[in-house]
Amino acid sequence: MIRRDDCIRLLAVHHTDEIVVPLYQAAFEWYAIKPWPLTYYAFGAMGQGSSHGLGFAIGVPERQVWVLDGDGSLLMNLGALVTIAEAAPENLVHFVFENGTYEANGAHPIPGAGVVNLAGIAKAAGIPNVHEFSEMEALAEALPGLVAAPGPTFVDLKVVPGGRYEYRWDVVHGPESRAIFRRAMQAVLAAR
Repeated sequence: MIRRDDCIRLLAVHHTDEIVVPLYQAAFEWYAIKPWPLTYYAFGAMGQGSSHGLGFAIGVPERQVWVLDGDGSLLMNLGALVTIAEAAPENLVHFVFENGTYEANGAHPIPGAGVVNLAGIAKAAGIPNVHEFSEMEALAEALPGLVAAPGPTFVDLKVVPGGRYEYRWDVVHGPESRAIFRRAMQAVLAAR
């Protein structure tokens, strides 16, 4: 298994100018590890991160979009996978941190924990590039090619919780974070 925060540190090393849509625990970890103006915190909209990411991928095709999703969140909106496959945005990478729990809500088990095959569901939905990783070394080796390949791409990461991170509600819900994102996105759009 991979520690989620180690995985996020690895993603941060490979991150350049991508739009990032982190949800729940990943949002707090992403903020602590790599605060980035083009981060859209999809907090309080469980299940909608992949849909937000799809919207950004379609609306800003010149930028890659990374969704940092959770397995519980994905289960609340599985239909998004079919929509992503149909829209086929080449610039979308959907990372799913699979730990078998609704971690942000008390670590209650997700339905089908240990049984559900999220990568299999993504393949069946028509996502062309689907990957699964449970070892950090394999992920580190594959990641550069994975993010460089045309998508949409789905990456199921078998993780365990990482360290303890401060719950920065002021960031994930705060108007300043939205203003920072809005200004950064306006700069991207103005540069077209």
